[in-house]
Amino acid sequence: MLSRSLSNMKIKFFTPIIALLLVAFMGSCQKDQRDDSTSANKLNATALSSKANLNAVVLPGINLGVAGNFSILSKTGITSVYKSTITGDIGTSPITGAAMVVSCGEVTGNVYSVNAAGPACKTTSATMLTAAIGDMQTAYTNAAGRINPDFLNLGAGTIGGLTLKPGLYKWTSSVKIPTDIAIAGGPNDIWIFQVAGTLKMSSAVRVTLSGGAQAKNIYWQVAGAVTFGTTSHFEGIILGQTGINLQTGASINGRLLAQTAVTLQMSTVTRPR
Repeated sequence: MLSRSLSNMKIKFFTPIIALLLVAFMGSCQKDQRDDSTSANKLNATALSSKANLNAVVLPGINLGVAGNFSILSKTGITSVYKSTITGDIGTSPITGAAMVVSCGEVTGNVYSVNAAGPACKTTSATMLTAAIGDMQTAYTNAAGRINPDFLNLGAGTIGGLTLKPGLYKWTSSVKIPTDIAIAGGPNDIWIFQVAGTLKMSSAVRVTLSGGAQAKNIYWQVAGAVTFGTTSHFEGIILGQTGINLQTGASINGRLLAQTAVTLQMSTVTRPR
């Protein structure tokens, strides 16, 4: 009887201890499982992030070649209503320098001609101009040939009031800018705008840059005529298949690269940095 009583006492004494040990053991196992799960989630997140970075495609810019040395480059002439202000080099080819109706005092830069005709401050450099025109046309073809646009026919061709982020834009029609727009992105981001028709910006309307976006990384490939209204301001490089016309007081921080003529009316053209 005494032996049985002692056995019962031992069972009653050790049972709570065993229970506590089991609880502690189970808790440790669950913690290990949680830690393993957390580690796995972190690894998965890292893998997804790495995959996203690998899949991200940076839109390449347009190589302007020798044409990138010019603020204004034209195949059929440059005309200015005095006084315009042009910062950077200008030139025409294959038409003669006589088609540059620009005063030397309007240009801070070089004036290049294919022959002895043109403004008194001209420099004759037919070979260089031929190369520049060829590069301009190649750049236009490059821009026009980009496929898989990020934005197709945005705003049905009317983009006033919009903020445009980096990417490839395509319009199968003309584009109008009736009110201010913003181009927002980083200093290394690229914008390419493909316009099948004309590009027209209304008077007093402004294109502004934000977030570090740079005019030298913004390309407007335009098949039709380009017209900037009076006192308007534009940003970017125009690759025009036809004429570019800046009306009275209009300005651009960029380049005017036209396969026909460029016309300025007391306008300001500043090469991008």
